[in-house]
Amino acid sequence: QVQLVESGGDLVQPGGSLRLSCAASGFTLDYYATGWFRQAPGKEREGVSCISSSDGRTYYADSVKGRFTISRDNAKNTVYLQMNSLKPEDTAVYYCATDPPVCPRPLFPSDFGSWGQGTQVTVSS
Repeated sequence: QVQLVESGGDLVQPGGSLRLSCAASGFTLDYYATGWFRQAPGKEREGVSCISSSDGRTYYADSVKGRFTISRDNAKNTVYLQMNSLKPEDTAVYYCATDPPVCPRPLFPSDFGSWGQGTQVTVSS
């Protein structure tokens, strides 16, 4: 069974950090690009970051560039999103997704066919 499971979401103060995990089962994650998306209440789902298969090239939305880092641990079949200097506007449900071999630019949710259930990130004092 193909499955993606996100974890690591939490309530954190502005300026804080979180690391999100996206664990895959039923398939080998590094055969595909893996993207992170987020959706805040009342807003459309937006692409945050992506890491391509094979060469591991990364992509970041301008809103998170310099603060977020995407990485992959092939031994654990897991992709991570390290989020630093968090801001209240980062509050959203974060999803990981996969399917294409390379990261499309820009990141459109419609380019990704396999999704996790999401994990809530709340940045608030």
